[in-house]
Amino acid sequence: MTDKKNLLRTIQQYDFMLYDLQLYLNTHPSCTAAMQQYRKYKALKQAAEEQYVQLCGPLTAVQSDTETKWNWTENPWPWEKEAN
Repeated sequence: MTDKKNLLRTIQQYDFMLYDLQLYLNTHPSCTAAMQQYRKYKALKQAAEEQYVQLCGPLTAVQSDTETKWNWTENPWPWEKEAN
């Protein structure tokens, strides 16, 4: 598997973990262990996304390099077959 695919899969795994933790925290808002896990996976996801953006380009329009030019639509999007 390529670095690009590995990074995308890692980001998806972090997204799943964060969503699962959000559901748990909705019913257990005072659970400090779950909050620690949430913060951990949020930071890991942000780091993985930054690495992906540097290597492959933006995952979302917000990550586009808008200081020089709008590059969000230049390449195939990560979910398009051509990108993988």
